[in-house]
Amino acid sequence: MFGLFTTQPPPEQPAERFPPVPPWRPVIAQPLDRIVERIRHYSNGTKDFAVFNHGTVAILPDGLSDNQARQHAMQALHGVFHAHPDMNPRPMKDGNILIQYSNDVASVVLSDLVDANWIEIQAKHQDALATHEVLITPLGPNKFDDHGKKALFGRCYMFMDAQDPTVSRIERSAT
Repeated sequence: MFGLFTTQPPPEQPAERFPPVPPWRPVIAQPLDRIVERIRHYSNGTKDFAVFNHGTVAILPDGLSDNQARQHAMQALHGVFHAHPDMNPRPMKDGNILIQYSNDVASVVLSDLVDANWIEIQAKHQDALATHEVLITPLGPNKFDDHGKKALFGRCYMFMDAQDPTVSRIERSAT
């Protein structure tokens, strides 16, 4: 009678993305030529590496063809994205930050790019956390010093590359 005793289905919840990703997708363009130059410098020119569209880098084993290199880089980035994307942000002597992930995947946070966009980075660094992610720092859960904010900013590009993985170039060692 008039549907008084019928059960209603629960309201639909929005589907959560898996793997979880941060909501912040910086529009700040990464200068790939400078990232290539820094990775070449940090590796003393001894490593082949692949560069993704947003600047994430995958270090490659020696002797791979271009096709093998692309495939290896894609698998390495997939492995980071589909596991917990732990990061190890290391300050470099030049003022940049090298973020290392598993599978020989890395990102470079260029200090001058950070300086030019610091207001945005400070304002949006919490949006660089993936859905439901909690990172424990010496300051407390999800509390970040400037180094941590810069690292979160740089990690956004890895997430962007992982969601749309396209190798833009393969760089060969100088040796």
